[in-house]
Amino acid sequence: MIYEELIKETALADDRLIVMTAENRALIRNLPAVLGPRFIDTGITEQTLIGAAAGLALRGRIPVVHALATFLTLRAFEFIRTDVGIGQLPVKISSFVPGFLSDGNGPTHQAIEDVALMRGIPGMTVFAPADEADMLGMLPQIWASPSPAYVRINTRPGTYQHAPFEMGKAEVVATGTDATILVYGMLFEQALIARELLEAQGKSVGLINMRTLKPVDEAALLQVVQAGGLVVTLEDHFQTGGLYSILAEVLLKNELTAKVLPIALNERWYKPGLLSEVLEYEGFTGQHIARRIAEKLGANPAAITTKTAVVENQFAE
Repeated sequence: MIYEELIKETALADDRLIVMTAENRALIRNLPAVLGPRFIDTGITEQTLIGAAAGLALRGRIPVVHALATFLTLRAFEFIRTDVGIGQLPVKISSFVPGFLSDGNGPTHQAIEDVALMRGIPGMTVFAPADEADMLGMLPQIWASPSPAYVRINTRPGTYQHAPFEMGKAEVVATGTDATILVYGMLFEQALIARELLEAQGKSVGLINMRTLKPVDEAALLQVVQAGGLVVTLEDHFQTGGLYSILAEVLLKNELTAKVLPIALNERWYKPGLLSEVLEYEGFTGQHIARRIAEKLGANPAAITTKTAVVENQFAE
C-alpha cells in the first residue's frame, strides 16, 4: 500500500472525497483517470485551491488538498485560517516536502514554521507521521474526522513496526530514566539511531513518537516529565512554535518545570543539499543527536562514533 493507493481506495468507497492539487501531482499522478471530475488541479494557485476546497466542504464534500508545504501554509494561510478554520470545515491538507524533506531547496521552499502556524488556528488538527507506514495507518482516521486537518506528508520507508494510531495519543516506543526523546516526522529514524547509540553507552533512553501534535497527548508529556531525567525535543522546525513550545505550554499549564534540551532550527533556515548532507551539516544525524544528549548528561560525546548512512529523499531537487 502506498499513499496514492490509499486515497484511491478511500475515494472509490466514499464519493464525498475530492482530491485536489495546486499542480503537485507527484503522489497522485494516476488519479485523474480514476476519479474523473473528482480530481481537481487548480494550477499553481494555493489560495484558490483552499478557497475552492472550503466551498466544496460547505456542500458536504471532503476535500483532500495537495501542494508544497511552504506555499500552503504561507501563501494560503489567510484562506486556511478564514475559509477553513472559522467554518471548522473538514478540509484535509496534505503538505508535500515539509521540513528537511525539502532538502534540496532554499529558504523560500522550506516549511519549518508550518506546525506553529497550523496549530495556532482554532479547531485545526496537526499530524506528523514518522514514516510512510505510520502515515498510512493514520490517514483513514484523519480523513474520517469532521475536523480540519494538516498533515506533514512523509513517504519515507521505515523499519519500525508502529502501534495502531489513536487520535490525540502519542506512540511510546520506549521508556528511559536518563533521558527521553520526543520527536515527530522524518527525524524519528534518526531518533531511533540516537537512542541505540546512547543505550550502547549504558544510558537509559526513552523515545516517544509525537505523531499527533494537535490534539497533543498531554498525559504522555506529563508522565515523562514527572519520571525525571532529561527531556529532549527533536524537530525539523523552528525552535519557536513547534514541539519545544508545545512542551513549554503544557508544563506552564500544569505548574511544572523540567530539564529540557531542544534540538531544532534556532533562529535560522537550513543549508540546502542532499538529505544526508543537510542532516550532517545541521547536526541532525543520529550520531549528532546522541552526542548532544550525552554531553547534556555529562557523558563523553566523543565516545559515540558510529555513523549510519541516510537514505536520500526521493524528491530531492
